[in-house]
Amino acid sequence: MGTKEEFYAHIEKGYTTKGDFITMGAAMLDGETVTGAHVKIPLKTLNRHGLIAGATGTGKTKTLQVIAENLSDKGIPVLLMDLKGDLSGIAQPSPGHPKIDERHEKIGLPFEPKSFPVEILSLSEQDGVKLRATVSEFGPILLSRILDLSETQEGIVAVIFKYCDDNKLPLLDLKDFKKVLQYATGTGKKEFAKEYGRISTSSTGTILRKIIELEQQGADLFFGEKSFDVEDLTRIDENGRGYINIVRLTDIQDRPKLFSTFMLSLLAEIYSTFPEQGDSDRPELIFFIDEAHLIFKEASDALLDQIESIVKLIRSKGIGLYFVTQNPTDVPNAVLAQLGLKVQHALRAFTARDRKAIKLTAENYPISEYYDTKEVLTSLGIGEALITALDEKGRPTPLAATMLRAPMSRMDILSDSELDSVINQSKLVKKYNDVIDRESAYEILNEKIERAEKEAEKEAEKEKEYQTRRTSTRRTTTRRSTRQNPIIKVLTSATFIRGVLGVLKKVMR
Repeated sequence: MGTKEEFYAHIEKGYTTKGDFITMGAAMLDGETVTGAHVKIPLKTLNRHGLIAGATGTGKTKTLQVIAENLSDKGIPVLLMDLKGDLSGIAQPSPGHPKIDERHEKIGLPFEPKSFPVEILSLSEQDGVKLRATVSEFGPILLSRILDLSETQEGIVAVIFKYCDDNKLPLLDLKDFKKVLQYATGTGKKEFAKEYGRISTSSTGTILRKIIELEQQGADLFFGEKSFDVEDLTRIDENGRGYINIVRLTDIQDRPKLFSTFMLSLLAEIYSTFPEQGDSDRPELIFFIDEAHLIFKEASDALLDQIESIVKLIRSKGIGLYFVTQNPTDVPNAVLAQLGLKVQHALRAFTARDRKAIKLTAENYPISEYYDTKEVLTSLGIGEALITALDEKGRPTPLAATMLRAPMSRMDILSDSELDSVINQSKLVKKYNDVIDRESAYEILNEKIERAEKEAEKEAEKEKEYQTRRTSTRRTTTRRSTRQNPIIKVLTSATFIRGVLGVLKKVMR
């Protein structure tokens, strides 16, 4: 172990930046905070993604809050997934506390209570800006991944999308998609077979059941119009601070498929919309995914591949993804390897499995001459964390057990009246909360089926009339053929013949 002065110089050198940065707190040595030994994260590397991990009650959510506040102050917008419902307090300033003042004195940073510009978003029936997307915007590949379809079923979904494109049928919500699926194996069976090949009813039945499963998790509220424009996540207020967009997810904790559907669609839309940025001096948007284990736990292999691809590619668009979870082992290795910033709060060693997890976690961090990482992981207090990031050249910074600064905003939820006030002041609520149900595939196909049924009825009536006339003609012809002509009847009668023969006899005599 080195001296306090050597440690200070070690931290100072490792966390010196030329560009702008955010300060997380001050490094600690032997359990004591080294005042002024500030742990700073360069804005330039914040698009390299990150992880905030730690046991329940160790301060992960407050760390997330601190980073979000400091990003907002730097004019960088943030999107937060709030599954526990305890982040709305960012809209109100901290009431302060003597312990906060004491903490900041140790760190060597002034404490300034502040509120921040907040937008409340909602995926469900909760109040807030409604987040929606159309089925068409999802596309066949992402929708198939979400539904966990087989290769054959994916092909059918691709054909459905192609048919809708060719016939100008808007796929807006799930009822549109279900209608086309039913049409493909019902009324439109011949049409589909002629243009795209035969479609198996057993495969469409499976796809239909999986869509119904998705609907039961509340996805019918998410699919539709008006689609959310991801550019609205990058708004800056009149004071030059980035908006903190909070997605309220407290009522969908038990519906991970809806959560995954929303997250992936949003990331896919951001990736396709935002321009390439490369290595710029600051990110465009930072995306925090709280309770990230819910995504990875329920995800299929295909869905995991999709997440891994997005994590690797999206940073070039200036987007940083930060996963918040209890243990780093909750995150797949392929994703974990892409995370530049790691903030590790305390872990608890209650069982042999816990101790094994701590050993694996310790191996994810740089070796330090100042810390026994495994020991520090179990001895960190609330609001303390091991931190390593990337410097401006992309190199890992020294491992630092850090006394984290306190949030400048309230560390509690908003009251109902405060929440209503934030929502009522929102410009986006007026833009997105009117439900639009314009004519789409469902209505167009219903009309088409109705026309086909009417035409079929007319044809049936014509055929019936024709058959009736034919039967009537046949009967008439038969009656005429059996009735004898009156003249012929007279000429062939016995009386007439005897008369004629009598005349002939007289003539011959």
